Amino acid sequence: MKATNTPSLHENRLHAMMRLLRPQQWIKNLFVFGPVIFGGALFNGEALLAGLATFFSFSFAASSIYCFNDIHDLTDDIRHPEKCHRPIASGVVTVRQAYGLMVLMFVLSMLVSLLPVQLRAAEVPSSGYWSTCSVAAVILFYWLLNLAYCARLKQFAIIDVCIVAFGFVLRILSGGVSSGVMLSKWIVLMTFLLTLFLSFAKRRDDVLRMNETGEAPRKNTIRYNTTFINQAITITAAVTLVCYIMYTVSPEVLERFNTEYLYLTSILVLIGLLRYIQLTVVDKKSGDPTKILLHDHFTQAVVVAWGASFAIIIYCL
Repeated sequence: MKATNTPSLHENRLHAMMRLLRPQQWIKNLFVFGPVIFGGALFNGEALLAGLATFFSFSFAASSIYCFNDIHDLTDDIRHPEKCHRPIASGVVTVRQAYGLMVLMFVLSMLVSLLPVQLRAAEVPSSGYWSTCSVAAVILFYWLLNLAYCARLKQFAIIDVCIVAFGFVLRILSGGVSSGVMLSKWIVLMTFLLTLFLSFAKRRDDVLRMNETGEAPRKNTIRYNTTFINQAITITAAVTLVCYIMYTVSPEVLERFNTEYLYLTSILVLIGLLRYIQLTVVDKKSGDPTKILLHDHFTQAVVVAWGASFAIIIYCL
């Protein structure tokens, strides 16, 4: 009996370790390809490979942070009706094993961040060296900032969502540095505002849950309410759309792509924002943006239509 149960135990532990690393959340790191897409370098092989290396570097760093988060929140997770099933809280993965995974993922992240230098050093050695140092420094800063977020900063309302949004800005900055694509200031602002919008929408789900159960899912949830969240969502959505429009009509973009039709894609951006607001306010399904992107067909259709129209305008017209 012991011999037959051992493989199952190992399989459960390996599965639990994968759940601890949250690979399904790696989709967030696709933001590193933003500079390649918006910079018109989609068919540049070296830029794509550099972006791919940065993607995996950020993904490993994020998994390391998820390990630390579950270790730090262990006491609270054990008492939580849902989070008690997390790998560490349920006892399937030990704290020691979680620390080992955390260190392993961070080391892998730093090693992978060195790959872009091999791709660009052949052209300009000094450029490749400094770009690699910059990418590694950005990811290290992202890692340290999020450790502080997990340990303390996530307890403060507004600061918590700003740190989450800033993490996505760091993603596109590192993607731009590694691929050698200059970023428009409007793209940087739009990235921060869009992810701030998504973060506020996610906090709205926490507020609704607190109103229903009487218990705050997060320590800072009591510093939010539906009125504040609704106004914050409206403001960030509106400013995000304005930033995108300003990007599409900015002189540098018109000169780079030699087209005046990018502003037409603003319609799809507006539709996408309205759909997400509908999911947030009407359907009350804003708890996990990743799940929405993976399961909501309307959102998927809008994203595909936007990507196709953007690519056609900058590469074909």
